[in-house]
Amino acid sequence: MQKVYSKIESIVGNVITVRATGVSNGDLAIVNSSQGESYANVIKLDRDLVSLQIFAGAQGVSTGDQIRFLGVPMRVSYSENLLGRIFDGTGKPRDKGPALTENMIAIGGPAVNPAKRIIPRNMIRTGIPMIDVFNTLVESQKLPIFSVSGEPYNPLLARIAMQAEVDLIILGGMGLKYDDYLFFKDTLESSGAMSRTIMFVHTASDPTVECMLVPDLALAVAERFALDGKKVLVLLTDMTNFADSMKEMAITMDQVPSNRGYPGDLYSSLASRYEKAVDFEGAGSLTILAVTTMPGDDVTHPVPDNTGYITEGQYYLKGGRIEPFGSLSRLKQQVNKDTRDDHRALMDGMIKLFSSYKESVEKKSMGFMMTEWDEKLLKYGHLFESKLMDLSVNIPLEQALDLGWEILAECFEPNETGLKSDLILNRWPNKSVD
Repeated sequence: MQKVYSKIESIVGNVITVRATGVSNGDLAIVNSSQGESYANVIKLDRDLVSLQIFAGAQGVSTGDQIRFLGVPMRVSYSENLLGRIFDGTGKPRDKGPALTENMIAIGGPAVNPAKRIIPRNMIRTGIPMIDVFNTLVESQKLPIFSVSGEPYNPLLARIAMQAEVDLIILGGMGLKYDDYLFFKDTLESSGAMSRTIMFVHTASDPTVECMLVPDLALAVAERFALDGKKVLVLLTDMTNFADSMKEMAITMDQVPSNRGYPGDLYSSLASRYEKAVDFEGAGSLTILAVTTMPGDDVTHPVPDNTGYITEGQYYLKGGRIEPFGSLSRLKQQVNKDTRDDHRALMDGMIKLFSSYKESVEKKSMGFMMTEWDEKLLKYGHLFESKLMDLSVNIPLEQALDLGWEILAECFEPNETGLKSDLILNRWPNKSVD
């Protein structure tokens, strides 16, 4: 029998405190107030003092309102009926479709036992050359996209959602502007990708509490689909909003703040989400690509700083492009040896030449005399940026590699590229090589 309590000891922000027994941390409760019913979950236990955060916010809640503990943690429905649907941060439909209540699964469980994981070995193709060629995304990888406000990280995620060669996309939006939410919805619907997409969206106008639930909802559902054999890609935006929601809740609960006011468990809270990425032997995989905005372009900010210790590399989005310097996929070596025989060599050679191009740009800006080699590098850099780095470029990996060879041939002689002679003999486009 569910117990009902009708005396709230305190109300601070969206957190209420009540005296109750037989309650576990993480349990769900229903709060009846003048605003109607709202879910709440237990976030702190101090003997018989139970603190709950109300999903819909504490506005309209009074000390005499009733709280009914359900005795179960936060759960979400799991079935094929989720496909094409949009839900809010509590798992309720945002698309005006029917609520789903069958096959409920708990959220926020532990990460997969490392003994059950296998070594990543498959590439996820995205059609974006700066990812596929230079920093390949690998199944079961966890990668952040480091960006500053104003960069097109949401359009980039939408493109990946449309083009990634996976079975299922789960999009978790945290603190999204309503325009961004509509952009994702309209883009995926118009491209036909919505049929393989599930969206959990918290907008900036929604209660802060719901923001903290979005990653757990998305990852719980993704994990179950992966166990059923699906290749799942989870796209999260923006994890800095998630961390800011954690900070707001920690302040409400009078927790001792750590670096820049964030709670002391920031690292473990982020890691518990990112470590959900896994490749199951004999089943599917779960891959995580998450935007992390850097206030003031400061990579030492606590959120990107902690994220860097957890993830397997990062993509830097700057000037509307994925920067080749600073971006890193630590698992790319697991797969780019099997894509095409020239992939690794071409990737390394083109980045070396692009680095030399940057030096030539600096020489030119300082008024130094430009050599013939500098002019070649400047031409190469311009073609590299416009034909490969531009995020509007949408071509398969093999076509991107061929385009790389064409750019090299347009700018350099074969012996100037630093590539092996046998590769040049096999791959140099439409020219005889002495």
